[in-house]
Amino acid sequence: MELTRVRPELYMITLDFGTAYLWRDGDGALTLVDTGIAGSADAVEAAVRAAGADPAALRTVVLTHHHQDHAGSAAELARRWGTEVVAHRLDAPVIRGERAAAPPVLSPFEQELWDGLPPLPPAPPCEVHREVEDGDRLDFGGGAVVVHVPGHTDGSIAIHLPAPGVLFTGDAVANVGGRTMLGVFNTDPARAADALRRLAELPVETAVFGHGDPIATGASAALRAAAEELVQG
Repeated sequence: MELTRVRPELYMITLDFGTAYLWRDGDGALTLVDTGIAGSADAVEAAVRAAGADPAALRTVVLTHHHQDHAGSAAELARRWGTEVVAHRLDAPVIRGERAAAPPVLSPFEQELWDGLPPLPPAPPCEVHREVEDGDRLDFGGGAVVVHVPGHTDGSIAIHLPAPGVLFTGDAVANVGGRTMLGVFNTDPARAADALRRLAELPVETAVFGHGDPIATGASAALRAAAEELVQG
């Protein structure tokens, strides 16, 4: 586990496989965005303590989508701390184990990446306490706005905090090797491209990603450049 402070109230938790983000409000309440693969709960709790916080203050887990490296430890964290689990209504049945996940549509390049991935443990079924839609608001970060960005999965969401100008992109966008780009392994590549274009229109100072390095300042410019690259491509 590696803990990186992106801004005073936001931490990036780099896990053995997957990334989670910890937001701490002024009253001490904690929100976790994504959870890593199954078995990451201890590492997440260690990161919370390393950030100077108490895991008992973890009130909400927001899942950007149902994939194992994002939802894998949600059930265990909810069991330990009684946290509310939030996800989009279209991904909620997969998170609960009621429906199988749709496979991605892979380009030849993505197929090579896919074949090189290690096998991931399945995400244990997890209750979704709140199913959200586009435009819904969550009680953290001065009013977090759910942005439905289908394409990676049907129920993929980003979380926009307008007041501090923060965006959690999930896997709709990646930032790898200094390049901001469309995320890979999408179930609907055309809709995924539309999702990136939508996120590029938001006023964003800080962006954090399911995969890749955070952008602490000037994130809007990087998102716009990624969207323009789609057009040029």
